[in-house]
Amino acid sequence: MSVPFLDLGRQAAALREELEDAFRTVLARGRFVDGPALRTFEQTFAAYCDAPYAVGVNSGTDAIALSLRAFGIGRGDEVITAANTCVATVTGIYAAGATPVLADVDEGTLTLDPASAEAALTERTRALVPVHLYGQCADLEPLRELARAHGLRLVEDAAQAHGAEYSGTRPGALGDAAAYSFYPTKNLGALGDAGAVVTSDAELAARVRMLRSHGEPPEMRGSAATPGANSRLDEVQAEVLVRKLAHLHEWNERRRQLAAYYREQLADAPVTLPAEAPRRLHAWHLFVVRADDRKRFRAGLHARRVDTLVHYPLPIHHQPAYSHLAGRVPLAIAERACGRVVSLPLYPELTDAEAEQVVDAVRAS
Repeated sequence: MSVPFLDLGRQAAALREELEDAFRTVLARGRFVDGPALRTFEQTFAAYCDAPYAVGVNSGTDAIALSLRAFGIGRGDEVITAANTCVATVTGIYAAGATPVLADVDEGTLTLDPASAEAALTERTRALVPVHLYGQCADLEPLRELARAHGLRLVEDAAQAHGAEYSGTRPGALGDAAAYSFYPTKNLGALGDAGAVVTSDAELAARVRMLRSHGEPPEMRGSAATPGANSRLDEVQAEVLVRKLAHLHEWNERRRQLAAYYREQLADAPVTLPAEAPRRLHAWHLFVVRADDRKRFRAGLHARRVDTLVHYPLPIHHQPAYSHLAGRVPLAIAERACGRVVSLPLYPELTDAEAEQVVDAVRAS
């Protein structure tokens, strides 16, 4: 038996009737942009995040960019983020016109290290963008204190953190804003690109709504009040997400069950298991181990018919487009982690038998 790293077709098959009904509902309404499905999803997802506002946008990348722009952050401003993130994080910062500044990460969780972020500050720093990596929140309390002390905005990259918690609170009710992605592989995934900004700031939510639709205020259609973007979450994706959101708690519980099984069964395996930090409820978007010889380790799993991926093989400053971002502060932990991380199969539709095969393969590698 082969164990795929991820099989999105399984979820689609299980939800086939609901997904087909989502399409039928949108077709019957004849409203495909800025309609009732969007408003329903925004309300239900905001409630899920324990926040007053959610604003649907085209992608998680746009959610970062529009959040920063809504705070007036752009050209000439610096935004600090982690060096070992998905490139989409810095794409969003650049899309706002700002300059990304890379900081190192905590050895245990691989999330933004507050001390490194503080060392990276300059008079041009305007925001922090901690990444809730692999489904676990960054250490937000010291980052919030740092932001308050220096008058910075805290915009969480929550693209991998649907259902994660920090001290009992979900992203969106923690910092100034949280940027979510609903890319199909996420814990809550659409059938294409989609995203949202979640916040407790009414003014920010209103400004993001304006920016996502060409800078036009709702009461002034056809008259842009500010340069904006075309970044609307369409009705099909919103209708799909409404239906999928109803299953998210159950899916996340299955992820936690699988993660607990892996952690128990691999306690003595020749890999470093992911850390679970205090005050944080992990959403287990990914189960990422660290192997000293990643190439050999992955080859061993492949030989035993277990697929793996690497999230992420290169820190941002080792990628050709962003090599100029190196040098502000040491990034040794992020660099070392990127050379060792390996993601094992973990998703709600993974069977117990497949999880056992993963465990056996890791133990034998």
